[in-house]
Amino acid sequence: MKIYDTTLRDGAQSEGISFSVKDKIHIVKKLDQFGLDYLEGGWPGSNPKDIDFFREAKELSLKKARLVAFTSTRRANAAAEKDRNLQIVLEAETPAVAIFGKSWVLHVKEVLKTSLEENLRMIYDSIAFLKNNGREVIFDAEHFFDGYKENQGYALKTLEKAEKAGADWLVLCDTNGGTLSRDIRKAVGVVSKMTKVPLGIHVHNDNGMAVANSLAAVEAGVTQVQGTINGCGERCGNADLCVIIPNLKLKLGIDCLSDEKLKYLREISRFVNEVANIIPDEKQPYVGNSAFAHKGGTHVDAVKKTPRSFEHINPELVGNRRRILVSELSGKSNILLKARELNLDLTKETPQTQTILDRVKNLEYKGYQFEAAEASLELLLKKIMGHYRPFFELEGFEVKVVNQAGKLVSEATTKLKVKGEKEICRAFGDGPINALDSALRKALERFFPSLKGMHLTDFKVRVLDAKAGTAAKVRVLIESADRESSWSTVGVSENIIEASWEALIDSVEYKLIKEEQKRPH
Repeated sequence: MKIYDTTLRDGAQSEGISFSVKDKIHIVKKLDQFGLDYLEGGWPGSNPKDIDFFREAKELSLKKARLVAFTSTRRANAAAEKDRNLQIVLEAETPAVAIFGKSWVLHVKEVLKTSLEENLRMIYDSIAFLKNNGREVIFDAEHFFDGYKENQGYALKTLEKAEKAGADWLVLCDTNGGTLSRDIRKAVGVVSKMTKVPLGIHVHNDNGMAVANSLAAVEAGVTQVQGTINGCGERCGNADLCVIIPNLKLKLGIDCLSDEKLKYLREISRFVNEVANIIPDEKQPYVGNSAFAHKGGTHVDAVKKTPRSFEHINPELVGNRRRILVSELSGKSNILLKARELNLDLTKETPQTQTILDRVKNLEYKGYQFEAAEASLELLLKKIMGHYRPFFELEGFEVKVVNQAGKLVSEATTKLKVKGEKEICRAFGDGPINALDSALRKALERFFPSLKGMHLTDFKVRVLDAKAGTAAKVRVLIESADRESSWSTVGVSENIIEASWEALIDSVEYKLIKEEQKRPH
């Protein structure tokens, strides 16, 4: 089974994604280390950026993956050797080329505006030209399943022509992403009987079945699966390799990736999201933060006794981890397992256990949400159990927002007592929270230099009771990060500044606790 990644070509067509040449080089290196078989780098005939990418990619020394350049068949009524797209793809000097051709009569007549016979010649000539120039050729039969449904005979003829021309792979594409698994399975079964060329599958997710359809094709006989990391792609996206790979490996028993490499699956998912500047999907199967998160008390109690009672795999197999969420739905099992994660000595009989449970339920009733703010929860547990000491004392703060010449300017002043010294600092910011964060950090960085490596990555505000109007409570969730990890904190108040300050303080204190734990005792 070969895994073919098209994140840098098909995935880059996703709304909101724009990879630079440097981004693409970084991703190629990472996916090669991960152990994928084919990496489709782009279409060098379509834009200058991809031409630059393939020029730089010639300097790469890949360990396993074969780099692929993508292109189309020659133009109608023209010679393949004179076609500019085919010439450029050869200049990319990749060992493999993916070339798409029309297999749906509708596209031949209404999009290409040519005859069915000429389209077959375009497919044959283009593949033969690339083969004569020493390339491995992957033929993508575009819109194959729609074409197969409308005119089965012609769709199959396009594959026959590709095979005769010397194609190394015949990839069946559900380009519109609307086919059902049963139809995928039937069509693949027919094709596999008529050809000796190995088959691949390329599926889009417009009906929400891209992963299921890819697996159905595998069960029917394909030996190459195409997709993108995190399922990014045009419209509703492509088949998600972060879901397909563990399903192949762990569910179907197909050894498409080593056990050791599979442990980096979550890291790969996060890496591509970071480069693409995309917020990770918390509920993404296998690699999402919520994939192995347990909240209900009875579920948590069962997981504590037998993890597989509520987990379909061991999360560590894909580089993820079990998370025990603590909320108003929690029982003592949630608290105990969370304490175990934090290396806190807590049992059902420990008096603080019930205290913690009661405090959490009371705070969540007031609007706090600890399942989305685990750093604040950790601080709460340590405070109740006596494992916390304050790093500084707040004596007061002041925030001003003034209009200067038509421009709003935010200014914040913090008054702290740090290690016996009074520290008063003033800072300006883009908004009141940014100014407050800057003033707090400015006051503390002299005493705690590690705070220079910390920054805020997200800021969310939710009104808890809209009917109360401007008097409503708000919940502020802040996500912070350093070079090693990220964490979330929460604050609640009728005053957004106060709620933000509470979340900011938790965020800074959590960072300082992390640094303290690193130091040898």
